Amino acid sequence: MRYIKSLTICLLILSWSQNMTLAAQSPNLIVILVDDLGYGDLSAYGATDLKSPHVDQFLTEGMRFDNFYANCPVCSPTRAALLTGMYQDRVGVPGVIRTHSENSWGYLAPDCTTIASVLKDSGYHTAIVGKWHLGLEQPNRPNDRGFDHFHGYLGDMMDDYYDHRRHDINYMRLDNETIDPKGHATDLFTQWSCEYLQQRAQNKEQPFFLYLAYNAPHTPIQPPEEWFQKVKEREPGISDKRAKLVALIEHLDDGIGKVLNCLEQTGQKENTLVVFTSDNGGQIEVGANNGPLRDGKQSVYEGGLKVPGGAVWPGKIQAGSRSKLRVMSMDIFPTLLEAAGIEYESKDKLDSKSFLPTLLGKPQDNLRQHLFFTRREGGNRYGGKTIEAVIRGDWKLLQNSPFQPLELYNLKNDPLEQKEMSKKAPKIFNELSTALRRQIQYYGEVPWQKPGEVDQLP
Repeated sequence: MRYIKSLTICLLILSWSQNMTLAAQSPNLIVILVDDLGYGDLSAYGATDLKSPHVDQFLTEGMRFDNFYANCPVCSPTRAALLTGMYQDRVGVPGVIRTHSENSWGYLAPDCTTIASVLKDSGYHTAIVGKWHLGLEQPNRPNDRGFDHFHGYLGDMMDDYYDHRRHDINYMRLDNETIDPKGHATDLFTQWSCEYLQQRAQNKEQPFFLYLAYNAPHTPIQPPEEWFQKVKEREPGISDKRAKLVALIEHLDDGIGKVLNCLEQTGQKENTLVVFTSDNGGQIEVGANNGPLRDGKQSVYEGGLKVPGGAVWPGKIQAGSRSKLRVMSMDIFPTLLEAAGIEYESKDKLDSKSFLPTLLGKPQDNLRQHLFFTRREGGNRYGGKTIEAVIRGDWKLLQNSPFQPLELYNLKNDPLEQKEMSKKAPKIFNELSTALRRQIQYYGEVPWQKPGEVDQLP
């Protein structure tokens, strides 16, 4: 009995020692993902009618990316890729997960591993604040997929930033408990993130991973009235449509600034790697600015895929640095693990590559020869089929409608994708078309609906 008690004490001491070592060596990790932010909708990226001082300041404190690509031009697939380090089709989320099965095009594969699970198993405390959008029911809720703490919204979009409902359903949760908070969603997610950071400051023995997923500036374009009026007074001649989106983004920027300030005030900034990006390009119909890029959200032209991106890690990433390396949302997964010094046993299954060497100012080759993008969608416009794109070097092959021919562009000579080149460069066209077909075969059978759902439809 005395031996067992002594052994138990030794194990507790060993566990405590390991946690202390982990805390001393491992950085805290934060991913800030915003929703539908256009490539040109930050003043740092060229917006002239918009002020984003907090994100701009963030980008000056670390590295800004000129070629950060979302895995998909819509929400759920990019989030699935980011959290699994794999192409979204390989984890069952080729399209948007929605409330009604007849219009839902994804189901997160039960056997895929999230970065939250890996970090949790490695001693991190893991949290998500904000928009989940990868499953409404168990076993595909955040607490089922590696997150210790969830304070946010299960669903896709909100029909109202203050009411927080979708199809009259309340998807707001604190872990698995339904809640009904008051206030603008951006303010709530900011407040809850700060509360989490304050809690973690009381337990610095354990590093944390915070996935802060704002739903702004996704539709409905509903900024607080005072922010809208401020933009209208400052920007003479601006349309109400554009002013509302600018105000929603500026309000979002203010929230991000509060979270970053909270990180600093709690003494955790120096040992925290923060990555910022968007899940896809801006929605043109609501006034988004995608800068010098064609089209926007939903599209596999550059405006739907290329997004703002940056990272800050004091003392590690050089302030004011900038990179032209092409990275994708899913590459965040191995980058964070490498920064944390975690060796992932299943890394050979990943489609992603770490860009930590680039962040640290070291030479790094291109992460991949081809960048692949896919999206599955329903309705008469898509019919449940997919659209795709592939980039190799200066060349890009795409099919932006499942009912239109493939198109070829040279992004170096034609960044606006205006001069279709399939007839003038048939060899490149055939090579990229072959690569795209092989990639579709690689995805294999896509389990994007649960068994029985199709049979239940009329």
